[in-house]
Amino acid sequence: MLRQSRLDLGLSRDRRARGRDPYSNSKACAELVTAAYRASFFGEGVAVATARAGNVVGGGDFAADRILPDAVRAFTEGRPLDVRFPKAVRPWQHVLEPLSGYLMLAEQAFRHGPDFADSWNFGPGADSERDVEALLTKFIAAWDQGESRGARWTPDRAAHKHEANLLRLDTTKAREKLGWRPRLGFDEMVDWTARWYRAHARGADMRALTYEQIDAFLASDRLRPE
Repeated sequence: MLRQSRLDLGLSRDRRARGRDPYSNSKACAELVTAAYRASFFGEGVAVATARAGNVVGGGDFAADRILPDAVRAFTEGRPLDVRFPKAVRPWQHVLEPLSGYLMLAEQAFRHGPDFADSWNFGPGADSERDVEALLTKFIAAWDQGESRGARWTPDRAAHKHEANLLRLDTTKAREKLGWRPRLGFDEMVDWTARWYRAHARGADMRALTYEQIDAFLASDRLRPE
């Protein structure tokens, strides 16, 4: 049994999970509840693992309050994107990165059970830990290659609840025990994402493009630098 819970922590794998704001604290609580149920109610025949990803981007995401979907909506409507914390550093990764990790984890949990019934992190290397401003600068450069021009963002000066300035995931365990590695560098990650949304705005065949990006990801044997 594999469940996903995003827990954005700049922590090592051995440090206690916690969080100051309700969002990150709720993820720590989910870890504790899962561990309690795993210890109390599941025997040797069921492997319960939790998996966490860094800040995921990629085509197909249209949820509200997500930095790049919000950017796409603003840019296609010809307005600037309001950004709350442009200097906040996040571990950005393309959606195919953690998905590949989840599949590897599920396979190993099925094959080996309790050895993989634990909590796992899937995140990028240090080269993709960039602030929001850097992500948007790169995304706007890639977006403006399409039909839309003049995309821009502005700082949101309103008061907002606390958010951590630096989020990071320690992926040592996934690398050592699963042999998982991220494949895409920061520039590729943003370029692939911008290309998907540009094609969607043009009414392109998104099923074909999505499969094309999956095939390119699977064919990539270049590991991202640490």
